[in-house]
Order: sequence, then C-alpha cells, then structure tokens
Amino acid sequence: MHPARERIAAVFGRSQGSGYLLTPDLILTAAHVVADCDAPTVVVPGGVGRVRCRVVWARDDRRRCDVALLVAERDVVTEQALPDFEPLVWGRSYDLRVWPGAQAIGYPQVQRDGADALDTEQIVGTLKPGSNLLSGRYVLDSDHGAPAPPGDGGSPWAGMSGAAVFVDGALAGVVCADPAGWRHGRLTVTPSEALWQEFRFLQECLIAGHKPTSRSLASPRQLETEAFERRLRDYIVGKSGELTIIGLTLGDGEAETWPLDAAYLSLELTGASRDAGGGPLPSPRRAEEALAGHKRVLLRGAAGSGKTTLLQWLATITARGDLPPGLGHLSGCVPLTLPLRTLIRRGELPRPEDFLAAVAAPLAGLPAARGWATRRLDEGTALLLIDGVDEVPEADRRRTLAWVKDLLAAYPEARYVITTRPSAVREGWLADAGFAELELLPMSRADVLAFIERWHNAAGQREDERLRAFGESLSAAVVAKRDLGRLATNPLMCAMICALNRSRRGHLPHGRMELYRAALDLLLIRRDREREIAVGLEGPELEQAQTALLQKIAYWLIRNGRSEIEWHKAVEILERALPAMPAVAARGSAEEILRHLVVRSGVLRQPTSGTLDFIHRTFQDYLGARAAVDDWDFDLLVNHAHDDQWEDVLRMAVGHAPPRARAELLGMLLERGDKDEAHRHRLHLLAAACLEQAPEIAPDVRARVEHAAAELVPPRTVEAARALVGAGSAVLDLLPGPEGLPDEVAHAVVVTATMLGDDRAIPLLARYATHPSLRVRAQLAWSWDRFDTDHYAEAVIGRLAYEDVGEGELEFVVKSDDHAAALRRLGGRPRVRSGEVRSGVWPRDVSD
Repeated sequence: MHPARERIAAVFGRSQGSGYLLTPDLILTAAHVVADCDAPTVVVPGGVGRVRCRVVWARDDRRRCDVALLVAERDVVTEQALPDFEPLVWGRSYDLRVWPGAQAIGYPQVQRDGADALDTEQIVGTLKPGSNLLSGRYVLDSDHGAPAPPGDGGSPWAGMSGAAVFVDGALAGVVCADPAGWRHGRLTVTPSEALWQEFRFLQECLIAGHKPTSRSLASPRQLETEAFERRLRDYIVGKSGELTIIGLTLGDGEAETWPLDAAYLSLELTGASRDAGGGPLPSPRRAEEALAGHKRVLLRGAAGSGKTTLLQWLATITARGDLPPGLGHLSGCVPLTLPLRTLIRRGELPRPEDFLAAVAAPLAGLPAARGWATRRLDEGTALLLIDGVDEVPEADRRRTLAWVKDLLAAYPEARYVITTRPSAVREGWLADAGFAELELLPMSRADVLAFIERWHNAAGQREDERLRAFGESLSAAVVAKRDLGRLATNPLMCAMICALNRSRRGHLPHGRMELYRAALDLLLIRRDREREIAVGLEGPELEQAQTALLQKIAYWLIRNGRSEIEWHKAVEILERALPAMPAVAARGSAEEILRHLVVRSGVLRQPTSGTLDFIHRTFQDYLGARAAVDDWDFDLLVNHAHDDQWEDVLRMAVGHAPPRARAELLGMLLERGDKDEAHRHRLHLLAAACLEQAPEIAPDVRARVEHAAAELVPPRTVEAARALVGAGSAVLDLLPGPEGLPDEVAHAVVVTATMLGDDRAIPLLARYATHPSLRVRAQLAWSWDRFDTDHYAEAVIGRLAYEDVGEGELEFVVKSDDHAAALRRLGGRPRVRSGEVRSGVWPRDVSD
C-alpha cells in the first residue's frame, strides 16, 4: 500500500515544508516548519486550495522529536477524495533492522518550476534505525544522488521537512533535517515511536478523529509477538468485557451477564490531584476526565463503589484500543489486572515474569510469552491494574508496599492504577512515588436514576410493562424518600434495591441491615422457591441451613484476613458443622453440600477450580458479623476494631445484635477507645458510625457514643468527615460555622453536612457559601442534587461566590433540567458544566 496522492500536503508556516493528512482536516508535519506561526496554511494537489490551520500540538527538542499537528478550519480535500482516507497504520521499529524501499513524498524547493510553482518529489531509500542512536532519530539514506545545492548554500532538500516516511505502507516517521557532513545523501527522521510517548499528541489525534493504531516493522520474532498480543488482547476483552448484574440471576445458577458497554456508567472521582494541564481538580470529574494524563493513580472507594469494575472498564477499552481522548496516554498499552485478594493467598507476590500466568494463564506457556511482560513493562507500554490493597491482611501490607515500590523502581515508565478502600491505607501512601490520589464518590441522584433505568433495561423492561412500572415507581421513590435515597449511593446498593423492588412488587425494606437481610433472603431462598426450582439436594432442611453454613465460611475468612478460601478448607468447615445439623447431613456429604451452595446460593462463587469467595465482600462481612454475634465473640470483634478489614464487620455486628448485646458491644468499643490512645479517634468514630445500625439502644449508651463523637467535631480530614457521617443526622447539631476554621477543616465540615443529605443542613451550608476556599465552594456546588432543588438554590447556590478570589473561578455542576432552570432564574453563571450521565456513552457498573 502506498500513501494516497490526495494525502500529501504542502505546509506554509515560518518556512515552506511538507505534510501528510491523517484525516481530511488533521495534518502531520515538522514542528520547525510552523515554529511560532499563528496561522499556517496547507494545500494538497486537487484539493480545495489553501486552508488556514491552527497548531494543536508541537514539539521541537532539536534531538529526538520535531513534529507538529495542525487542524484545518475545514477539510482540505474535496468530497470526491474522501474515499481515499482508509485507516492509517503507524509503523514502529523494535530492532535495528534496516528497511529498504522506504519512501517520502514532499515539496522540496528544488522542484519549483520556472514560474515558481511547487511540485512533488518522491525520495526512495533505506530507513536505518541503527543510525543516530544517541539523538534518537532515524536516518533515511537516499538511493539516488542529491540535487544540486542552492546558490545561497542552503539544503537542496529544503521544503522536504515534514514529509511522512512510509515503510511497507506503514507511517514510520517524519522528515526533520538534512544533516551536515553527508553530502546531502541522507535525511534524519523523527521515528513514530517518539510520538507514542506523547500523551497530548495521542489525545489531539483522538479528538480530531484519528485513532492511532500501529504494527511493527517486524522481524519474524516480532510478528510472532504481535500475533500473541492480538490473542492476549482478545482474551482480556472477553474476560473483562462483561458484568454480572447482581440481582439478575438465572434459575439454573448461571450468572446473567450484560455487556460492559451497555451496563457501565461512568463514576465520579475527586481528589487533590491535578488535571492534564497542571491545574487543581477541586470539583468532581467523570472517570475518563479525572484519570486523564495520569500515569500513576491510587484509587480509593468504599465497599460497593465500583472500584473493580472501573478497572474492568479500563482493561477493556485499553485492550481494544478504544480510548476516549483524555486517556490517550494509554494508547498502545496492554492491560494486566492483578487481583491482590488472589495473589496474596499464594504467599509471595508474583514477579513480573509471572504476571501473564496471573492474568491469562492459558496463554502464558506460548513461545512468544517468554520475556514479554518484562519487555512491555520496560518500554512503558504495560498498564498494571492492581486491585484490592484493602483485601490484603494488615500484616502483609508492608510487603505489598515494598513489592509495589520495587516495581516502580524497576519499571518507572509503566502505567499503574491501584485500588483500595479509603481506610485501608493512609492518605499519601504512595505520594512520594508520584501517585495521584483519587476517590470514587457516592452516586449522585442523576447517576442513581440512570442506573435504575439501565438495570431495568437489562432485566427486560422493554418487553415487560409491569417491570417498566416498577422501575418508574422506584425512580420516583428514590427522589421522594430521603432514607431510600441515602441507601442508594453506590452501584452495589442500587443493584440490590432494584432486585428487591422487582421481587417484592415495590415494597422495599428500610435501612441498610434490612436491605442486606432481604437481599440474602431473595438470593438464598425466595428466588428458587418462587420459580418452583428444585435441584438435587434442595429441600426445606438445607434451605434453612444455607445461611448458617455460609456464615461459618464467611467468619473463617474474616478471622484469617482473607477474601478467598481453598475448596478443601471450606469442605472441612462444613464437615465440622454438619454433626450439629443431622437433617442437613442426611442430604449429602460436606463436599456435595458445598457444591450445592456454590450452584444455588447466588452469593458464593468459584473463581478458580480450587478456590471460593463471596460475590461481593459486603455479603462476607454481613454473614461473618452474624456468626460473630451468634458466637458472642465480642472480645474478638473489639480487639480487631482498629483494623479496617473489620470495620464493616463491627457495624453489621451492632445491627445483628439484640438491644442488650448491642449496648454491651458499643460499651466495650468505647472503653477500648478510652484506653487505647493510638486508636482512640478511630474507635470512637467507629462507635458513632455504628449508631446507624442501632435503631434500638439504651439512651445512656447512645449518649456516651454521641459524647465521644462530639469530641471529634469538627472533623479535621475528609476521611474523618466521612466516618462521622455514620453517626447520622445528630452530628448536624455539633457542626460549627466557618468562622476561625482552617480551610481543610472547613472543607471536612462541608463534606460531612453534604453527605448527610438532610435539608436541616442547608442553613449551616449557606454560611459557607462565601468561603474563600475554592474546594469548599466546589463541594457545595457539586452537592446540589442531594437536597431540595429550590430550597438549596435559594439558600446556597444563589449565594456562592463564583468569581476568581485567588484560587480560580468556581464551576457550577448542573445535573438536571430543574438545576438548569433554577440557575437561569439566578441569572446564570459564567462557568457551568453538565454533570448529567451521558446515556450510551459512559454507562456505570453494578458491583465493586
């Protein structure tokens, strides 16, 4: 394949040069041709004449790179030429092999005729990657002699700068100079590989509609490697490209999956990170915007917030090469997802050469796989998605950090995204290694409504009128009922609410614990009973015993700091339990009953042939907490209360316990906090958070917990603010106004009040509307949809200072038509961003 004639351009900037059309309005040329020219022009043979352009990216470092991208005001070719714009493939050299038959077509000055009209010249020669190794430029040796030099002593090749160099139809580089000392017999070339390291270059290509794809200028070994990588990418897409929708499960025990593209909704992230331009990121951004340009990210998120599925989405779009513009820096990367929950169980964390066995075991034995992972890491074209630091036992986190830092030291150019629950590691855990810290936020009301629609579409509402009615009534209830709205704050909870709403014909439970209880009832018992499914061991004895058996497995996992259990150990746990359950034991052996639980329970699954885990960590914590209460293991619970892996277990244990036992457990937690100075704040905040699960409790115990929480008000950090939210609306009476508070504390107070989402907080929040900190005001602007639209608009939005007061101009986030109307009534604002979920573009996940 040769470059189409209609794609060869002449570029007029500070000097005359050549160029190549990547798309009908996107031109590739040399940076020194346009230099600081404000309005270069471009023309192609048979095109529409000269067209003005703007420079969207340029780099001229006088060594490796000398390239610019221009975007024309309109297409520079005629409509008839458009069919010639077949997808362009970039060529990348992976060794020092020479490439004869390389060619470049441009407009050298020597080709001007007597009337000074331009014409083209096609240089044919040999591309030599091994020349100019220190400067990083290739050499194109001409197969024929150079033209006579001009009278002024300049280069006879003047005007060829910017010409695209092709090898076997692949664009291998851009002509940039005629080096001295070679009698004009060669040209130097910026190699295409240099551009694949430039995030902004790749981003601008994607924005302009050119999706960079590449192949090697290959040796046989490299061709074998590329064939292997195609298989690996297909494998990763197949493995990551589907979601299991919690609450949508077939009667035969097979999980119903839904294409990731249709079921995933973009999450909102925030953090003290910086955007690709280096500016602060005080207000939330969708994932594809917040992650833009970051090579290293530590992603925090609560249980059920969608951390794992966000990694799944990243793996899928990176493996496909189907990246949004903001993630152009991942072009050409291959994603490798490393689930720590599985890897830590094996003892030593894997070495880089073992990553393929962890990610794609069936392909790890192929000849091309040998050394592949370390080469990719060394090149910086591997994306490591390290999932679940919080699922590593606390005692193993130090060596996990050491393992991560060893990887960073050995492979600094690779891309990294690491996930954890917020409390599992301290803030700044990897800050010294250059990681941007981002946090997944609770779902906004717009997100929740979009999720409900997606879930019901997956369940078949287009064909089922009753299901559509259930979905519509649930959407209305989430808006109208504040308690329900507070529950529906992450994908896991939303999925359970949708499933229960359908199953219970719109009659939903109240409170988090009742919701989990109802969800397990649905998954363990009602699902099969209502569908009249009876398989194998099914019977009333086993039906009633399922929960008790699952509790024992869950509690073993919690006590051992694990998220997975070997099959044979789970069998042993049931063998010890069955003598106390003779009616269940009569149904079959421990192994047969365990197999039945995996097939029928809906909450236990088998990720590998030899291991088991729960479909979500939340179910493990819920069931394990119930086992702890049944065994009256309060000393064990309290002694581990400082460990983040036990935090949700403690909360749910308080919910499971009867009133007297609940009071005893909270009292023990407070007493340990009083004695343990190192963990006092954490334990007292945990006690306050447990109140949410304690609808009935002795007044004196409640007063003691609230008094301990009052000593922690105002919260000093965002983490403390979110922990304080667990104490419920009673905290509102303790939160101070902004007077005299440092900016960080003021922000933490506002986070607490906005996350509570209680309209009683509006007068307090109104006092912060003129706060000088942009971060405080951005939190207020973003939280609008948590409150009554008009009341909040009048009291807070209308008073928010939005002009530049030293930290930048405030951006208002509009998430509904009602928001837009209210903002218009307030006279509008200069910076407004839509926070709506864009249907069909970035759909959201349903599980962690």
